[in-house]
Amino acid sequence: MRVTYRPEEGDEQVFDYNPNKLLSAEREALEKRTGRSFNEFAMGVLKGNALCRRALLHVLLKRQHPTIAFDDLDFCWDELTVEMTKGEITLAVARLREKKGDEDMAEAMLKGYDEAPDDEGKARLPFAV
Repeated sequence: MRVTYRPEEGDEQVFDYNPNKLLSAEREALEKRTGRSFNEFAMGVLKGNALCRRALLHVLLKRQHPTIAFDDLDFCWDELTVEMTKGEITLAVARLREKKGDEDMAEAMLKGYDEAPDDEGKARLPFAV
């Protein structure tokens, strides 16, 4: 996934987000902050949950700015973009359909396929496995 943060006052920052590459402390912080299991959190990010996306951005920014506090992170909704790549969409839709998952979510993912960025390297699922 590609997470792009474009604050009105500041530089654009683009993050390559792979939920399987988060440190255990980062995953625990996301669970604690959102009150969700990590898989529920990951699906919340995909579904556009505001708290999940803010918590994710906080973890990503904290890697570069260790002292940034969650409560100091406030942004306009259009300053944050979370995009799945074409390969991630293909894999996620196949997994959802294979497990008789959320068909509405699968269809929503497919609607954004043409506008999705191409993969750079091997595609992976956009949620933890």
